[in-house]
Amino acid sequence: MGDQPQPMRAIAAGVILAVENGQSLSQCLPPALNRLAVHERAELQALCFGTCRWFHRLDAELSGRLKKPLRKPDRIVHHLMLVALFQLRFSQQATYAVLNETVEACRALGKPHLTGLVNGVLRAAEREGAPEPGDDAARFSHSHWMVEKLRHNWPEDWQRILEANNTQAPMTLRVNALRFARDEYLALLAEAGIDASATPFAPFGIQLARPVPVDHLPWFADGAVSVQDEAAQLSTTLMDLAPGQRVLDACAAPGGKTCAILEACAGLAEVVAIDESADRLPRVQENLERLDLSATLKQADAAATDTWWDGDPFDRILLDVPCSASGVIRRHPDIKMLRRESDVTPLAAVQLGLLDALWAILKPGGRLVYATCSVFPQENHRIIQRFRKGQTDAVLVEPQAQWGRDMGAGRQLLPDPDSHDGFFYAVLEKPEP
Repeated sequence: MGDQPQPMRAIAAGVILAVENGQSLSQCLPPALNRLAVHERAELQALCFGTCRWFHRLDAELSGRLKKPLRKPDRIVHHLMLVALFQLRFSQQATYAVLNETVEACRALGKPHLTGLVNGVLRAAEREGAPEPGDDAARFSHSHWMVEKLRHNWPEDWQRILEANNTQAPMTLRVNALRFARDEYLALLAEAGIDASATPFAPFGIQLARPVPVDHLPWFADGAVSVQDEAAQLSTTLMDLAPGQRVLDACAAPGGKTCAILEACAGLAEVVAIDESADRLPRVQENLERLDLSATLKQADAAATDTWWDGDPFDRILLDVPCSASGVIRRHPDIKMLRRESDVTPLAAVQLGLLDALWAILKPGGRLVYATCSVFPQENHRIIQRFRKGQTDAVLVEPQAQWGRDMGAGRQLLPDPDSHDGFFYAVLEKPEP
């Protein structure tokens, strides 16, 4: 291969292989993008996201077309063919270009002995068209366990959830209320020729008709708006923020909700933002700086309060817990490949542990908002039910909300193809003695 730059499809195949081996797209895609010219990067990103989104369907088709699986050293060629199949089935790319360039990419990967196989399989796929999916996992392009869990948890809605997960999420903005009213910013977008509308539930939200690069957004670099899904924006509407409060954002990275808290209420005494990840905390600082906001940042395990807490209790706590992220698959299609059924029970234990630990540092009269980007009840209202069995002083507050479904212990939003992600919220208050 020498010093020749690799073709885009070869790079994409390497990214999909890395995801199959356990890396997230956010880990393995940025270095891959840096290997390409700036004008080629959007295409590579679309190839990788699309192949992950349709991986289970494409993989079922490809496996049916291969007489036997490729040997492990040649596994990258399997992923190269998946990328090509994605283009044949879901893109407008000319067929001859997909076939010819995939064969060239196979050579560039140092696998010339497999070019005949690649050519034959893809020509047959093009000639015969897509087969009828053999089961729901292939039809909806999700792992078997996830299809079955959703079918069990949401017997009336599971197909809609799976279909929503396969759509491309809209681009949604949160207007910085310290700088602009939402109507003012909608007017600026209209002047810039960007078609947009107000979100129905989040008071500072704007949904764009089509995504645009952030540097096309008026005053973005000066902190006028942030990119944040409508469901995530609802956290501040539940916190009942007021000047003088001390607020904790636990599990804060990359900082969207930290910034939203500061924008939603001028005059808070202090906002403490904690995250366990040293790699992700700088993102929180970058977001704060762009928006000209300040918070106290700490790298720590939020549950280990003895390692970071100064003894001064909090008036408000936002606990956006680590979760399966099953509600944001449309934004992160690699979750379909990365998440295992065996992940959910340990995550539930972490969630309950965080609730227990942080409840102890909430001031009497204070409020804790529990949030996940999950659609699995095991991580959501069932956690709240389990927590309240052990914490008799936790009072459940039912939000007066027009969004989501009342689950008896919190509200659940399911992913909506035309608007918000899947999210869960519960509001708990600690009574005064």
